[in-house]
Amino acid sequence: MASRSYEVERVFIAAGCNRIVNNVSWGACDLVAFGAQNAVAIFCPKTAQILTTLPGHKAAVNCTHWLPSSKFAFKATQLEHHYLLSGDADGAITLWELSLVDRKWRKALDVPKPHKKGVTCITGIMFSLNEVIFASTSSDGTVNIWEVILPPVGGGDCKLSCLESFCVGSKPMVALSLAELPGNDGHMVLALGGLDNKIHLYSGKRAGKFVHGCELKGHSDWIRSLDFSLPICTNDQSNTLLLVSSSQDKGIRIWKIVLHDSLDSSNKEKVMSLASYIEGPLLFTGSSSYQISLESLLIGHEDWVYSVEWQPPSVLAGNKTGYFQPQSLLSASMDKTIMIWQPEKTTGIWINVVTVGELSHCALGFYGGHWSPTGDSILAHGYGGSFHLWKNVGVNYDNWQPQKVPSGHHALVSDISWAKSGEFLLSVSHDQTTRIFTPWSKEGCLEDGDSWHEIARPQVHGHDINCVTVVQGKGNHRFVSGAEEKVARVFEAPLSFLKTLNLASSRKSDLHEDIQVDIQILGANMSALGLSQKPIYVHATQETVGRNSNEGLDTLESVPDAVPVMLTEPPIEDQLAWHTLWPESHKLYGHGNELFSLCCDHEGKLVASSCKAQTALVAEIWLWQVGSWKAVSRLQSHSLTVTQMEFSHDDSLLLAVSRDRQFSVFSIKRTGADEISNQLLARQEAHKRIIWSCSWNPFGHEFATGSRDKTVKIWAVENECSVKHLTTLPQFPSSVTALSWLGLDRKTSEGLLAIGMENGLIELWGLTTSSLTAALVSRFDPYMCHAATLQRLAWRSAEKSEDHQSVQLASCGADHCVRVFQVNVC
Repeated sequence: MASRSYEVERVFIAAGCNRIVNNVSWGACDLVAFGAQNAVAIFCPKTAQILTTLPGHKAAVNCTHWLPSSKFAFKATQLEHHYLLSGDADGAITLWELSLVDRKWRKALDVPKPHKKGVTCITGIMFSLNEVIFASTSSDGTVNIWEVILPPVGGGDCKLSCLESFCVGSKPMVALSLAELPGNDGHMVLALGGLDNKIHLYSGKRAGKFVHGCELKGHSDWIRSLDFSLPICTNDQSNTLLLVSSSQDKGIRIWKIVLHDSLDSSNKEKVMSLASYIEGPLLFTGSSSYQISLESLLIGHEDWVYSVEWQPPSVLAGNKTGYFQPQSLLSASMDKTIMIWQPEKTTGIWINVVTVGELSHCALGFYGGHWSPTGDSILAHGYGGSFHLWKNVGVNYDNWQPQKVPSGHHALVSDISWAKSGEFLLSVSHDQTTRIFTPWSKEGCLEDGDSWHEIARPQVHGHDINCVTVVQGKGNHRFVSGAEEKVARVFEAPLSFLKTLNLASSRKSDLHEDIQVDIQILGANMSALGLSQKPIYVHATQETVGRNSNEGLDTLESVPDAVPVMLTEPPIEDQLAWHTLWPESHKLYGHGNELFSLCCDHEGKLVASSCKAQTALVAEIWLWQVGSWKAVSRLQSHSLTVTQMEFSHDDSLLLAVSRDRQFSVFSIKRTGADEISNQLLARQEAHKRIIWSCSWNPFGHEFATGSRDKTVKIWAVENECSVKHLTTLPQFPSSVTALSWLGLDRKTSEGLLAIGMENGLIELWGLTTSSLTAALVSRFDPYMCHAATLQRLAWRSAEKSEDHQSVQLASCGADHCVRVFQVNVC
């Protein structure tokens, strides 16, 4: 073992966005940050890949904010270090530093005196390359304003000081925006909006107290978003500031803030007479005063407007410090639309010039919309934890086209399973979906290989899904999934998926053309209740189109039909959610409680299932025959839930571990076509706490068990009649929740055991069963690992090929992430 060395690389991360407002931020560095459970995820819009996740938060991340944000991108062209603020549901705020030179991240500081409840919004501005002021608000009703002095070079200490902390009362604020007041050096204005339907303006000096200036009334429901423009130049003077606000009253309001002294006698009367109709208040700060008036009321959305944002300014040609603030707004609403608003050239009336959105049956609206730093792309995040990106590809006209984005689960990912030849990775989650990820070889957008994408969503269910297993052996791709129901469901790949998979891999699949010819199912439709998925037959597509045209309005009883087709490029969310379903071929009835664990033997002849249990009778393991899907045996051994099962690699033994702290080993023998004989070889109390995981040695009858007692033990089945304890690995820092054993060398019985823990970390241990040696060979970088409990580990193949020096390891966890690592064996 000592002669080998191991290098671990990150290959792929899939994660969904937390379903909350203010969770997404697009920075001047052209990277997008978002919260994925308690991790902060960073993705690159150009490659549609998540680059990394930042661990450190102990609760779900509610909001992120880049410094500098896309609004100040024109100032940040020479910056080598960018910063990111993130706030979580416990009230903690963290400042992160990114070095653009080497793309390395580090935690700069944790903000002291955190909020007592969840952070709801963070806003900040950079006054100079090393001075930042940011404000945060929380559902505890407080607003904190901080000054950060950034180090002149990266890696230094940031100096943090609290400028102000005040309470806004019993109705907390949920929206903030901070800006410099025009024509008044050193003075700022802070806009707050929230549950009292008013906009509160506070003003103050950079290092002084903030005082309440005035209130802006007009909205009739909660205010959800606020954004200041940069000062707008009129007559070569920057005396005007625009504030936009959106609300749950479905309206958007634009407020104009003008330096009072700049109103000369010629137009003062005209402006004041207009403002008198709206009764705009005056904002006093220092020796200056500002007239506030309602510039426009934008009506167009049909549901709550969750976010509004000004288009980022652009640099003036030939002037490095000058900028042009476009009169253009982006709004996102729960009515499933994103709108761009601009004033008409002749009348100045604000109108909706662009509308994009997801009009699919399953979309439920948007939580936020964001401009790219250059203003040529817009990003939205939706109720389903999904991203939606549009780019303006028109030359002299607007032509907004959807682009590829990362995707992933938006709840705990409970299980993963590789396809029988490793072509794709299947994952299931408590977000009630099953997803398929695979490398798409035609992309070529990653320098070091293929880029991974979600290419199908075979199951969209009505219950949280707990477990899955891919059926091995010959024939079509099939899998069995178990959810929080008593029924296991069997799914079979349709023709549209097989053709897409062939195209994605740029090679012929193991499924021969004659098998594809035999498959008469093109795709599947969702049922009205979202539980069963009915097949769409190849020859029925013409009939389906004709029938749909005569049907009435889309209701819960008449769900629109899917249109499954072969995909020529990685699909976007609208296609994934509706047109890539697999038909359900069988239901497996028998268990008395919700399904908890599934596994398939390596020949593809048997599937074992277990459910949640508190008695020995309910804790039975059921064996199902693949094909007929009949229950052929019921194995009794445990008294509580069986947490994981695995067949030995020669399929002669079945290992099960349980909450009752015991493992069981059964011998499985096939006595006839439909008959299985089984015998309990051993049952032993192996650990002091729940046993969460187990894994067989691919080269023999040795196996590992991992437990909440923070230990991993190695066992061997002797003479097919008893189990011997071989060794116990040194105690781990956290509960062991996942194990997966890879075979390296059959001659020397060398193996590699991947160990995942409750803290999300992963370790690789080298094992040689012949000499009973075990050694830690690699500890994954925490920035590569999960930020919450690791649920499952799975090697892409059980045995390392002699032709390849690398193997791939997949993992999933409670941080909503699915990850693929490459382990290079030297």
